Amino acid sequence: MKKNMGLIDKVIRILIAVVVIALYFANVISGTIAIILLVVAGVFILTSLLGFCPLYMPLGLNTGKKE
Repeated sequence: MKKNMGLIDKVIRILIAVVVIALYFANVISGTIAIILLVVAGVFILTSLLGFCPLYMPLGLNTGKKE
């Protein structure tokens, strides 16, 4: 896996995940939409930690440093 995410991309994804988690625990979101958003938040955190987004490959995106 070649890293394809830059620092700003990682930070934005983590911030979005934290907001979703906070909304869930504050009971602002619930039900099916909450479950879907929590799964997306988990994916955002995982991809941020790995620095690799599989969806970027077929789209030819790379927000990381040029090598």
